[in-house]
Amino acid sequence: MTVLLCAGVHAKAQEAAEVLTLDLNKALEIALSDNPTIKVAEEEIALKKVAYKEAWQGLLPEAGLTGTLNHTITAAEINFGGQSFKMGQDKSNTATGALSISLPLFAPGVYRAMSITKADIALAVEKSRASKLDLVNQVTKAYYQMMLAQDSYSVLQQSYKVAKENYDVVNEKYKQGMVSEFDKISAEVQMRSVKPNLISAANAVTLAGLQLKVLMGITAEIELRIADSLIQYEADLFATQLEPMDDRLVANSTMKQLDLNRKMLEQNRKALYANFMPTLGMNYSYQYQALNKNHWNLFDYGRWPHSSSLVFNLSVPLYKAGNFTKLKTNRIQINQLEQNRINTERKLNMQVTSYRNSMAASSEQVASNKENVLQAKKAVEIAGKRYEVGKGTVLELNTSQVQLTQAELTYNQSIYDYLVAKADLDQVLGKDYIINGQK
Repeated sequence: MTVLLCAGVHAKAQEAAEVLTLDLNKALEIALSDNPTIKVAEEEIALKKVAYKEAWQGLLPEAGLTGTLNHTITAAEINFGGQSFKMGQDKSNTATGALSISLPLFAPGVYRAMSITKADIALAVEKSRASKLDLVNQVTKAYYQMMLAQDSYSVLQQSYKVAKENYDVVNEKYKQGMVSEFDKISAEVQMRSVKPNLISAANAVTLAGLQLKVLMGITAEIELRIADSLIQYEADLFATQLEPMDDRLVANSTMKQLDLNRKMLEQNRKALYANFMPTLGMNYSYQYQALNKNHWNLFDYGRWPHSSSLVFNLSVPLYKAGNFTKLKTNRIQINQLEQNRINTERKLNMQVTSYRNSMAASSEQVASNKENVLQAKKAVEIAGKRYEVGKGTVLELNTSQVQLTQAELTYNQSIYDYLVAKADLDQVLGKDYIINGQK
């Protein structure tokens, strides 16, 4: 029994440890550290850095050792003027060992390859930044979605509680003969009509939590709790409206990637021009030889004559038709990129305008819906008082409660719409999320 009790206490402690209370900053920090997409993007940067290292290593010298052992079974003969000469000895061995070192002195292709890989690293870094911006956008909207689901569930839960309390009161009055059966049925229908919406809202909370867990990269067993609500963002909403915002696309990741692609194409064009330039290299070789030995013991070959040489190689390309075709292809690609850039900039500006208009409309709706909630609460109080003194009907009471529930749901939805539009606008403008003072 003691063991079972300890096991039960341990299980409860584990359950308590699996509850994770979140705010938006904590959710973003966990996602940026644990999401696999971010890790893949970081590995891509590391891969590009290795490629750059491989490119400049082409300027380093190369050294190698070679060794050969040639056994002559029957030496070749050559005949000059009726006289035959053996080109070696039959059943003899020839051993050779050589050291060779090569060094490129002037290699334009390698220099351009280094420039291309530098631009490729910058492009990989920007793609990683785009992945982070996209993840921040998705996590932020998923967080807001979960807040909306929780707030909607709370509103419907309160509505169901009030409807049940009203039904209990009306039912007691009906039993005492103080109200008609119609009032009892109306109160019961009102209570039961809220129940399906309450169940749907609970499912929405669960689904929103699962989506947020996937984006954060945490297991499904952990229970998420959000210590936040949409109403707390109302003050920030109006404060943000008053702040001046820069709508330029200077920090937009898509535009930056297009600029980096243009830079890579320009570097590639310079690399193609390098195909028309000469290359100069140096080779040094040092070798030992032992000729016409009649046994296999390499250490007993006696004297090993040696030789060395230093060779400079100059290669001057004169004509290759494929080089001109590649240059033409490069020019076409640059023109295509310019047209894509113009089209993309127009679309992004349209998105910025659309998100701005959505934020402005949502902020106006928030102000109107807030006033609507206050009026609906007042209407519920009046309907309740009228029903208590016998001047109102249960239908008026039910109608006022439904209107209050709808007003509160609409109010939460308008705040959510504003926050989502702002999150999308921040992504388009390329605003980086800052963790602990660092970008």
